[in-house]
Amino acid sequence: MIQLMPIDSLPRAFSPEPITDEEAAAMFRAVGNLFRHWSVTDEEAGVLLDLPVRTYRRWKSGEIGRFNRDLKARLSNLMGIHKALRLIFNEPQRGYRWVGEPNAAFSGRSALEVMLGGELTDLMRVRRYLDAERGGW
Repeated sequence: MIQLMPIDSLPRAFSPEPITDEEAAAMFRAVGNLFRHWSVTDEEAGVLLDLPVRTYRRWKSGEIGRFNRDLKARLSNLMGIHKALRLIFNEPQRGYRWVGEPNAAFSGRSALEVMLGGELTDLMRVRRYLDAERGGW
């Protein structure tokens, strides 16, 4: 019988701490830059982050509000997608383009189209695909 180790006894590397608001704010700024590279509109950004467009625009201008758990998870997944693309493609521009190109793995839709489904699981689906492609676990 397999005995699981209690989570509080795992090494720190395996016991993730919650994302702080300061870390989330830094990820929000990085994701804003990423959206420019991906040619994401403010309306699409609102869908990806599950924020009203007005709120997204206010945050983008520097008036960042409170981060809830769902938004932190969305930001984390978007950063994971970016990281995977940087590992897969030697040239960053190829990774930026990949997001908008049709992909057989997504039934001919682009990764951006999948993510624009609006659910956190849509972001996770793209991230899992890229992690598998790069040989990540």
